[in-house]
Amino acid sequence: MASRFLRTLLCATTAWIVMQPVAHAADELGQQVGTELEAAQSALAAHNYAKAMDAVNAADAVKGKTDYEDYTIAQMRAAVATQAGNLSAATAAYDKLIASPRTPQAMKNQMLKSEATMAYTAKDYPKAVANIQRYLKTSGSDPQMETLLAQSYYLQKDYPNTIKVVKQQAGAAIKAGKTPTESELQMLAASATALKDSAATTHAYVLLATYYPKKEYWALLLHELVVNTKIPASLQLDVYRIRLAVGDVSQARDFMDMTEIAVQQNTPQLALDLMNQGYQSGILGQGAEAPRQARLKAMVEKAVASKKASIAADEQAAASASNGDDLLTVGYNYVTFGQADKGLQLMQQAISKGVSDVNIARLHLGLAELYAGHKDQALAALRSVEGDTGAHDIAQLWILHVMQPVSAK
Repeated sequence: MASRFLRTLLCATTAWIVMQPVAHAADELGQQVGTELEAAQSALAAHNYAKAMDAVNAADAVKGKTDYEDYTIAQMRAAVATQAGNLSAATAAYDKLIASPRTPQAMKNQMLKSEATMAYTAKDYPKAVANIQRYLKTSGSDPQMETLLAQSYYLQKDYPNTIKVVKQQAGAAIKAGKTPTESELQMLAASATALKDSAATTHAYVLLATYYPKKEYWALLLHELVVNTKIPASLQLDVYRIRLAVGDVSQARDFMDMTEIAVQQNTPQLALDLMNQGYQSGILGQGAEAPRQARLKAMVEKAVASKKASIAADEQAAASASNGDDLLTVGYNYVTFGQADKGLQLMQQAISKGVSDVNIARLHLGLAELYAGHKDQALAALRSVEGDTGAHDIAQLWILHVMQPVSAK
């Protein structure tokens, strides 16, 4: 929250207090009270806050004051205390003014706002939280004050409430077609990291990479995917594949792992394609491990030939299965074998039939559409991925990569 906003708000409230006394037709100041308040206003204009407050106290000490005189003294006390940065005195004066029926509702809201910002400026974050919540309850949504609320939680290391507020605010901005601020998303990421909440951290970096596509956010996001222990084994290959797509795979062991996982998942052509990328990039086929890599490639090539020979039988068996898991894999294999139309149709049938995890299935459908060169259909499938197992975040990364490619290196 910029200090300019805080200064502007406090100065605006002070100006209202000093320049706009709320009086009824029969109200007037007695001579003694009026003289002291004029002295207070002159001292305030000269930034002599101690002298100004002495004059306010002298006015308040006058015996037999009217309700209007009490109210006007409270106005001046609030103005002086605000300018002087005296949080307790300003808050007490504002509370008295807020409780008065003389104060219009709009000005009550302004005073509540000032109380909150003064507490924040004074680094009294618990009081800032209480005052901001009171203001929001009275006046409704205010993005600037909601950001101040998140910062107040964050600065006292209340990370769960920071995450709660930022998620609500960022979600509202996104729903309205607006861009969440980078600072609030950074708070979200930092709070999730402090809580060691991998899923929330990954989600925060997805948002940062979405709206602020910088290399450092991609690198942090990919790191979070790698270390996220909540991502199931069924998505490990997908983590590798998005890393590969954005240039974050440079080790031979990663290509070997990818290949082996793809074989285990019964998609040998995908395994061979991944391994070929390793050879084309010059990462595989070098050094002491080259013979082992060559043996693995030969094995994968045999698996591809075997799968091509059995694909029709696989399709028939999968069609009679109780769920669509096997049919989804058959469809994916057809896509990798160059029969995209048939394969994609089978994958859609599999999802309709019912699969173990519909969001992982939608993710793989989106990747199959990409494999087939169908960008629009791929984006539609990827955007349909939901849930919190990691499939949604990986899908969002693919959407980002397709829409605005950014290298992680």
